[in-house]
Amino acid sequence: MRDWKETRGKIWTVLKHPNTLTLFRVAAVPILIILLTWGNRLCALLSAFVFSVAAITDYFDGYFARRYGLVSNLGKILDPLADKLLVASALIMLIPLGRVPAWMVCVILGRELAITGLRNIISEQGGDVAASTLGKYKTGFQIAAIIPLLIHFSFFGIDFHKVGFTLLWIALAVTLWSGADYFVRFRRYIEY
Repeated sequence: MRDWKETRGKIWTVLKHPNTLTLFRVAAVPILIILLTWGNRLCALLSAFVFSVAAITDYFDGYFARRYGLVSNLGKILDPLADKLLVASALIMLIPLGRVPAWMVCVILGRELAITGLRNIISEQGGDVAASTLGKYKTGFQIAAIIPLLIHFSFFGIDFHKVGFTLLWIALAVTLWSGADYFVRFRRYIEY
């Protein structure tokens, strides 16, 4: 019994490490992609579940990093990259299923790539690359839009596709707003 408690304690220590949770988000991406290749109702629900669990780890990795003093430069860079990988994979896989227009995905991913580049420049010059509050809202709206778009089908009289698509428009607006905000706030790093 004591061995189990020690083992459980060691597992919990590893699981509550922020970078472990971030890597879990990365590991969820291939599972999500496989589920979305089928596109049936069961896989739609499973993909929404996998995506939701992975998205929840975004909150907990930040919580554990702050609570236990485990904030690291690696985590500040890896966390937003894991978010972008998860969101980008889901959005790209939704295009051939006809659930989102390609142009919206291109705009969202274009903003993500531009801000990632800007964050790299800021980091190289010693600036703080932690996500802004507006950037966190952007991620929240993207996640809130993707989950019902993954579910897609109607359940309990709710048209999840319509809910997700409405939220995607809001996410697009917040995505563009937060991107512009980054460039305005950090323009001193990109002056040439």
